[in-house]
Amino acid sequence: MFYDPRTESHGLPHNPWLALIVPRPIGWISTISPDGVNNLAPYSCFNAITGRPPFVMFSSDGVKDSVTNAEATGAFCVNIATYDLREAMNQSSAPYPADVDEFEASGLTPAPCTNIPAMRVAESPVAIECRLSQVLKLTPSTGQICTNKIAIGEVVGIHIDPRVIRDGRVDVSLLKPLGRMGYMEYTVPEVSFEMLRPQID
Repeated sequence: MFYDPRTESHGLPHNPWLALIVPRPIGWISTISPDGVNNLAPYSCFNAITGRPPFVMFSSDGVKDSVTNAEATGAFCVNIATYDLREAMNQSSAPYPADVDEFEASGLTPAPCTNIPAMRVAESPVAIECRLSQVLKLTPSTGQICTNKIAIGEVVGIHIDPRVIRDGRVDVSLLKPLGRMGYMEYTVPEVSFEMLRPQID
């Protein structure tokens, strides 16, 4: 099948788009509002975008508290959602009002970040502190009004729990990060393998 998503229907009972780009890592974004309310929400349109220096991005589908707070405070934290934290991660995705603390609503423990004015998820084995670098607005070629925003953050601090490190490396089998599949499906990496890059003389 082929369809142009700008002008044509896919003809399926459910939109296949995000089921094609899988698995997607989940950026569990924590921020704090100017009024001091903690916010926590998962984003599957998230990824690292550079290695040196490290930068990350997440995309907000519409106007949401995570980007609003990041713009107001200049910072956000990426917490890694793991299999053990799947229920809390899912609970934090509920459409709470802006004055609700999702840490509390999800039964999670807020812990202070070191270099940014936000809290991190104490239960998460990895937390990545970010200074907001820029926010991009998307402009579709169709002229369609788009409220999506992409927040780009410079990594200014990384927390790693020693329990997920084995032989000097972060071990995915110990970390058990959640990945988003299509629709309402999630996954955890079960198999990993190493491939060394080819060398050319």
